[in-house]
Amino acid sequence: MAVPDPDPMAAVIARNVALLRHDQRLSFEQLARRAGLSKGVVVQIERARSNPNIATLCRLASALGVAVVDLLAEDAGAGIQVVRSHEVPVLWRGPGGGTARLLAGTRGPDMLELWEWELRAGERYDGAAHAAGTREIIHVVAGGLAVEVDGQRVELAAGDGMTFAGDRRHAYLALSDAVRFTMTVHEPPAPDRHVDRTRE
Repeated sequence: MAVPDPDPMAAVIARNVALLRHDQRLSFEQLARRAGLSKGVVVQIERARSNPNIATLCRLASALGVAVVDLLAEDAGAGIQVVRSHEVPVLWRGPGGGTARLLAGTRGPDMLELWEWELRAGERYDGAAHAAGTREIIHVVAGGLAVEVDGQRVELAAGDGMTFAGDRRHAYLALSDAVRFTMTVHEPPAPDRHVDRTRE
């Protein structure tokens, strides 16, 4: 029986995680401990047998001292990175058809990312707390969105924006049949990038 080809994105992530882990002379156990993941999860990711979710990608990136974009990059080290519309990765799919796509981002420990989100009626995404000092900026393009940060709820309409501390538990909820919003995440470099992310 033929072995199916690995998912292209899973294969890119697998290669980049393996290269970074080897460069830093980390064992599977050491990387897993830094990232707050099980060794089995790290092994599955490096073998391209798992497509990690957003929270797992964030944990791995933080543990390796890089940005999420570094884990998704096919052209490591390029001075200019262009992501064509058909290449934009979908990193979350909601039960009603919503999506989260990482449009672009910077590489290295001073992470800046631009996301495009679509939530359908009744969908909710619960985000893990990012590293200390992380900020998120949201702009609602269409529909109604509720953002919960540490239990405080803010309702936004099309054209509204907000900024909040991303190092706290947060969630996005659709208040209309469909909501579209952009999100920018800035995670500054920390003196010790290998922080305990197990609270996520």
